[in-house]
Amino acid sequence: MLVMWLIGLAIVALVVIGSVKTLVKGTYGADMWVNTTIYGIAQGGIYALIALGYTLVYGILRMINFAHSEVFMAGPFIGYFVADAFARAGLLNRQPAIWPILCLLVVLVVAIVVSTVIAVLLERIAYRPLRRAPRLVPLITAIGASYFLQYTFMGMFGSNPKGWPEIQILKGRWPLGNWPLVGEVTILKTQAVVIVAAVLILAALYVFVRRTKTGKAMQAVSEDKDTSALMGIDVDRIIVITFVVGGALAGAAGFFYALLFRGATQFNMGFFPGIKAFTAAVLGGIGNVVGAMLGGMFLGVAESLVTNLVLDGWGIPAPYQLKDALAFILLVLVLIFRPSGILGERLASKKA
Repeated sequence: MLVMWLIGLAIVALVVIGSVKTLVKGTYGADMWVNTTIYGIAQGGIYALIALGYTLVYGILRMINFAHSEVFMAGPFIGYFVADAFARAGLLNRQPAIWPILCLLVVLVVAIVVSTVIAVLLERIAYRPLRRAPRLVPLITAIGASYFLQYTFMGMFGSNPKGWPEIQILKGRWPLGNWPLVGEVTILKTQAVVIVAAVLILAALYVFVRRTKTGKAMQAVSEDKDTSALMGIDVDRIIVITFVVGGALAGAAGFFYALLFRGATQFNMGFFPGIKAFTAAVLGGIGNVVGAMLGGMFLGVAESLVTNLVLDGWGIPAPYQLKDALAFILLVLVLIFRPSGILGERLASKKA
């Protein structure tokens, strides 16, 4: 235990010293840090939406659905073909602006429906027959389902990345005012759309889980499935609803991810966002809805800020290229020093 804490103190020292060195050098201006933070919040919103799929399924079934990253991939992948069809028909950039807005809403609905259908099929075909099996069995099945979906999409649609068409109404920036010590602050239109939409979806999910009858039934099933069944709750129905909600969130996250990174739609696009979202879920406390939201936001901001803030001070060239490694480092550190996550509670032996 002493060695672990010494390692932790050494990491904190490296972070503090690197950050101080970067700030003293003055390589980056205040406007850069603000823009980077905004970008991190947009990414964090996407991570939070994906992380909720992991944490909801774990809360109900006590399993990690590693195929969730492919549920995330499937929605925007099919959505690309719909968006491309709208672009070819001249509707995606047609005036007035109501036309591209309606087209984007249709693409969003398509992405959500596709991801939701795949999530439900996974539950019905791959997971439900194994519900009473040892925990390792559905875990291996989830990994197999993940590879099956990846290579099915690659075989059907090819391995080349598919760039979404340009959307004129989402090009450019919106001003956020002139701030002391920073100057004029602007935000990309795509980032603003992603942040606002993510916050609204997260708020709606919180109200659904905490305030509705179905949400309370989900909490009850999460605590004890057998007792919930004795109390009259249809456990199978609640599990299906959980996969529906998780799939819908993943589809929405994939759509917004495609808006931010137009050229990133391909069969394996879910791998890194899935790993990072899983890290966010663990960071916030796996099974904790609010924890997954906060974990996603924290990871997005940390990924954007920490790599430049810390690594640049140590003279590491192109520090932002190491941003993907940050998720793995955070995952290891959380599992070592706080296995239950920031907001999680230690599981009872029956649930562990």
